Amino acid sequence: MFPELKNDRLLRAIKRQPVDCTPVWIMRQAGRYLPEYRATRKQAGDFLTLCKTPELACEVTLQPLRRFPLDAAILFSDILTIPDAMGLELSLDEGVGPRFAKPVRSRADIEKLPVLDIASDLGYVTDAVTLIRNELDGLVPLIGFTGSPWTLMTYMVEGGSSKDFALAKGMLHDDPESAHLLLQKVTDAVIEYLKAQAAAGAQVLMVFDSWGGALSDHTYSLFSLQYMQQIVGALKADPVAKDIPVSLFTKGGGNWLERIAETGCDVVGLDWTVSMDSARQRIGSSVALQGNMDPTVLYASPDKVSQEVERIVNEFGAHDGHIFNLGHGIHPGIDPENVSALVETVHRASKR
Repeated sequence: MFPELKNDRLLRAIKRQPVDCTPVWIMRQAGRYLPEYRATRKQAGDFLTLCKTPELACEVTLQPLRRFPLDAAILFSDILTIPDAMGLELSLDEGVGPRFAKPVRSRADIEKLPVLDIASDLGYVTDAVTLIRNELDGLVPLIGFTGSPWTLMTYMVEGGSSKDFALAKGMLHDDPESAHLLLQKVTDAVIEYLKAQAAAGAQVLMVFDSWGGALSDHTYSLFSLQYMQQIVGALKADPVAKDIPVSLFTKGGGNWLERIAETGCDVVGLDWTVSMDSARQRIGSSVALQGNMDPTVLYASPDKVSQEVERIVNEFGAHDGHIFNLGHGIHPGIDPENVSALVETVHRASKR
C-alpha cells in the first residue's frame, strides 16, 4: 500500500538492533522556528485550520525534512484534538495558549462527554497521516502521537494551561471517582485514536505525558501511569497496531523510569534531568531510550551545540537502542542553523 522504507534507522534503534549511526528527530520539529512554517501558518490563517487541513498539515510535517537529514517525520497536529472533538471548543492563540470555552468541572460535565467516532470526529488527522505517509515516499518513518490521558485531563479541567493544576489536582483528591471516570473516557478515546493512526499509516505511536511530572509518586501511578499502561496493552492486542512500536514520554518522570518501562512500551522518552548513562543502566536492556538534550542548549553557538550532542552520544556509549532527541519541544526562537549542527553532529559522532 505504501512505498518501501529507505531509512529504517529509527525502527532498528527501537528494536535495539545495530544501526550505522544514531537516529535523530526533534520534538516539535515542524514549528515556529522555521520561516517556511510561519509562512504556511500565515497562509492557513490560524493554527487550528493548519491542523485540520490535511494538505497543510502534510506540508508543515515535510518542511523540516527538506532542511535537515532527520530520521523520522512526526505528524503535525496538536495533543488537544480529542477534547476539542468532545465539544470543549478549543481556541489556540499565540501568546495566550490553548483555551477551552467549555471546561469539564463537574461529574455531570464528565458524564455528558460523548464517545468519539474517530472516522467522523477526527478524520482530518487520519487523512493527514495517510497523505504524509504517501508523500514521504519511504524517505523516513512517520510517527503518530497523542497526549496522555492525565495531560489531556489537565487542559480539560483547567480550561487551558496551568502552573499549579489546582482544579485538576483538586478533582484527584476531592473526587477521585469522577477523576477516574474522566480519565477512563479519555483513555478509551486515545486508544481508538491511536489505532486509527496506525491503520492510516503511522509507523511509531507516541504518548506525550507532558504534565505527569507535576504529580506526586503516588498520584502518578494512580492517575497517569495506569492509564498509559492500558493504552499500551490495548495497542499490543490490536490486530493492526500490535506490531507498531509505542513510545511513552513523561516530562519530569525520571523517578519512574522502571515503572514506565514495565508498561510494555518499546521506547521510553527522557527529559534533560536524567543522565543518559543512568537511564541506560536502569532500563536500557528492556527498552530503547529517546532523548535527552536540554532544548535551551540550541540558543548557544553551533560549536557548543555540537559539544553537547557529542557528550550525550558518548554518554550513551556504543550500545544499541538510542534515539537522539531533545528533552522536550524545540523553542520558537531557535536558529535553524543550530538544528543543522545538532543533526549533523549526531550522525557524525555516532558513526559505528
